[in-house]
Order: sequence, then structure tokens, then C-alpha cells
Amino acid sequence: MQYADALRYLDEHSSYERTGRVDSPSTENIEKLLDAIANPQHSYRSIHITGTNGKGSTAQIITRLLMAHGLCVGTYSSPHINRINDRICINGEPIDDLEFGLQIGAISDLEILAGIRPSFFEIMTAAMFRWFADSAVDVAVVEVGMLGRWDATNVINSDVAVITNIALDHMEYAGPTVEHIAREKAGIIKPSSSLVLGETDDLLREIFLAEEARIRLIRDEEFACEDNFLVIGGRMISVRTPRTRYEDVIVPLHGQHQGDNASLAICAVEEFFGDVINREILDEGMAMVAMPGRFEVLGHRPLSIIDGAHNPAGAQVCASVFFEDFSTQGRKILVTGALRSRNPEDLLLAFRANEFDVVITCTPPTPRGLPADEMAKVAQSIGCDDVRVADSVEKACQMAINLAQADDAILVTGSLYIVSAARPYLLGQLAKPN
Repeated sequence: MQYADALRYLDEHSSYERTGRVDSPSTENIEKLLDAIANPQHSYRSIHITGTNGKGSTAQIITRLLMAHGLCVGTYSSPHINRINDRICINGEPIDDLEFGLQIGAISDLEILAGIRPSFFEIMTAAMFRWFADSAVDVAVVEVGMLGRWDATNVINSDVAVITNIALDHMEYAGPTVEHIAREKAGIIKPSSSLVLGETDDLLREIFLAEEARIRLIRDEEFACEDNFLVIGGRMISVRTPRTRYEDVIVPLHGQHQGDNASLAICAVEEFFGDVINREILDEGMAMVAMPGRFEVLGHRPLSIIDGAHNPAGAQVCASVFFEDFSTQGRKILVTGALRSRNPEDLLLAFRANEFDVVITCTPPTPRGLPADEMAKVAQSIGCDDVRVADSVEKACQMAINLAQADDAILVTGSLYIVSAARPYLLGQLAKPN
């Protein structure tokens, strides 16, 4: 199958990312697909990651630390910022177009054989497991797509299960309380797993600890990020684990929360090897970490930042980093939008939108996008004085650039669909000479 044919095939299948619906919340389809190709997911070791926020950063840090140990590492994440290929990587390099077509084509051949109609995410997940096996990876770092128990990735018997944190999200499938969400996410914990738990709420911890796991490591008890300082380009942290303490570790990501994500990742890698991490290897791995679209600074005059925060918990973190870690002398300009499934008022309040000098709303480029004018009305209702509406993400970004002076700051956030569209446009515009 050619690359273009693979994209068409995926587009023909039901996709949560397009419809906002999951038709059959179970692992039955993915199990049938993988049974038909001899269960490639069992041919390598794995680390499985879920949580409301922080999954992507934690997965990337784990990946780089494992690579620094000399391992061949497959990484699966979603959604993508630039291209769909970016979801499936080996040693940080996305699957190429030729291999992507071959792997998706191989899964398409199984559809009739298995007697099922797989979803977009199930096809991608099966292709990922197959490619990792074909490439003889040593370990797969697998990020859950949604929740955990019935997610298509939940067919692995992971060496380490990582739970970052729990907040209200995907309420249409796991509400109405955080306890319900926690029980769904706890479904990735297997008897063969070491559990690395980042959630600090005692009530939620009990839900995770009720699951069977070989070893249980709990943040603030067995491990912690004990120092977490702002430095140029990121954070400097000290991490205590059950085996040792790592002093003055540089994390090249913005935000205090990234120190917590790094401590989770370090602890998970320790559990994977059953030993401390050599300090030179630790520093080498951390130096390779990069997260496009996650509080990524694209320019400095004006300060231009994109962040994929898309739920209130993530928005609060985003706003905290923006207002507390970055000192801006000029005006603050927010470019934002949201999906229909989100409560726009909750999201805007979490972003502290009324503290921005200008708010520009746009519609995310997806059928699930909330119209920009509806978002603008909500922004006005919470006290935003200067609210403007743009026809597209690109026009919203250009409007922000036209308004901004050298000392101003632009933050583009609210949906990964917005960040995906804004990133290449901003990079192109900010690279142009004044």
C-alpha cells in the first residue's frame, strides 16, 4: 500500500479524533488483529504510560534515557503535532512513508480475515506493534490513547506501568468523578508490572494500589522531585528514588511540572533495569529530550510560545508557567480555541484569559471544533476586554504577530489541533526578517 492509500484507508475508518465517539470500548478488535499476526507486542519488553496530563513528556524522557543506555527504543504517542508518522518512532525517528504504507497495508489485509471493522486508532496501534517487532526493538514505550482499561494499547504485559496524574477528562466515557477515571486508568496495571505512581491524592492512590503489581512506587513516599529550580532553557532538579539521589539534573523543558514528569521517568527507567542510572548516561539522555508543541518557545522578539494544553488541568499548568516562569515587559496576547467537548469557560478561566491584554479566538481545524465566535462570547463573559475573532488558526497567528511589539508575548494554546496548525505557520513567519 502506498502512503497516500494508507492515509485514505485510515480516513475511511471510524476515528475518535474526527467524530469524538468511540463505538466499541473494548480490546476485542485489537486482540483479533494481533492474534492474526502472532501477537508481535509480546516479542519485546515494554513500558506503558497513562494519566490525564504529562504522558507525552514522560514517554519522551523515558525514551531518551533508554536510548542513552544503547537500546533500540520504539515509542508510540498520540495525537501528532506535525505528521501522523510522528506517532510511531524508533530511536526518536518517525516511521518513513514507505514503511508506513507497508505496515498499514498489512493490517488492512487482516480486516476481512479477522471479520472486524477496526477503528483508526486500532489500525495504527496494530501497525505500530507489528513494525516494532519487524524492527527488533529492545523495548517499546507506549502511551495510552484514552483512559486505559479498554484502550487499544492495553494488550501488552508491561514491565513498568506509569500513572502520571488524574483529573477530569473524557467524561463521556469515564465519569462523573475522578475516582471513576482512576479506575479506568488503573486497568493498565498488570501482575507482571512495576507500578510507578505520580498521583498524590490519597483516595485515588488507594484505587491504584488495589490492583495487582509486582512492585509499587509512590511519588512523595518512595520517590520525589525534591528540588525544582528555574534555569535558562528549562529546570534543574534533584530526584530521590528508592535506590539513590540524583542531584542537579537539567531538564530541557519548561515548567515546574516537567520536574515531576522527569522524576517519574527516572524512576520508571530504574525499575526497568532494576538498578541506578549511571550519571553520565542520565545526563546524556536528558540532553536529548525535546517536546514540540509542549510549551515550546518558537521565538523571542516577540516571545512566541505554543502549548498543547487542552483540558482545565493542563491549562492551569500552562498559565502558571507562562505567568510565573516568563517575565514579559509588554502586552500578553492569547490565541486560543477548543473542541466542542470541552467547557470553554472552564478552559478560559484555567488559562487566566482575563489577565491577557488581547484574546484572539479561532476554530480548531476539525469537525469537532468549537466555533471561534462562541469561544469569543465566553471570553467576553469572563471579563476579557479585547477579544477578537479569526477565520482560521493561521489568520489568528498572523493577527497576533501584527499586534505584537518586540517586548510582547504570544501564547497559542487550547487544543492540539490548534498547535498542529500554528506551529509550522509561526515558524515560517517568525523566521522572516523584520
